[in-house]
Amino acid sequence: MLRPPALRAARAFTLIEVLVALMILSVMATLCWKGLDGILKSREIADGGLKRSLRLQSVMQQWTADLNAVVDTGAVQALQFDGAALRMTRQAAGGVQVVVWALRSGRWVRWAGEPVTSLGPLKDQWARSYAFQGRESGSLAALKGVSQWQVYFWRGTGPWSNAQSSAGTSTVLPSAAAAAASGATGAVGAQGNLLGQANSREPLPYGVRTVLSLGDGSGFSGNIVRDVVMAAQPNQ
Repeated sequence: MLRPPALRAARAFTLIEVLVALMILSVMATLCWKGLDGILKSREIADGGLKRSLRLQSVMQQWTADLNAVVDTGAVQALQFDGAALRMTRQAAGGVQVVVWALRSGRWVRWAGEPVTSLGPLKDQWARSYAFQGRESGSLAALKGVSQWQVYFWRGTGPWSNAQSSAGTSTVLPSAAAAAASGATGAVGAQGNLLGQANSREPLPYGVRTVLSLGDGSGFSGNIVRDVVMAAQPNQ
């Protein structure tokens, strides 16, 4: 005798079927989590790479801006490289300042002195820059992971030369008449340029090339080359 449909017992899942279903769900959950984790890591890597690229671009823009603002005051050497540090005098709001870029313990560091309007403080800044270690107040670690730094000058003729070489240069000593015409009094002129007693010095190059070798800690590999055309000086 057949039972009425309403009285038929509903068929239940077996224990094996339940375990199989749970196993399938756990595998799917694991795959989904790994996929999500991979997406998040990829995003972090991409964001990190973008930040490093923007940082590098900002640093090179600052380097270019410093060189474009170099001014020859006649009081100290306007641009000098000793193999580990490059010193320059640059025009800034409020006067002239000494800026130093140096390679210290794998860090490319920048330091800028306070703008000054007279020769004494400028010469003091220049003298102190020779003891620069990269950790003084006002210094900034521009880039990390720099294994080597090279600087070359282009002096208008011939190839790029080592910045420490004096090849292709001549010592310039402006005449007394030229110094008097410029109003060399040790004060700031109408254009904000610091003027002083003219002394013997090398002329500025026409171009500056920097080569940075990047390695561990920088997020990059290989060399970065940047050429900067120097602004013409009044005495050039």
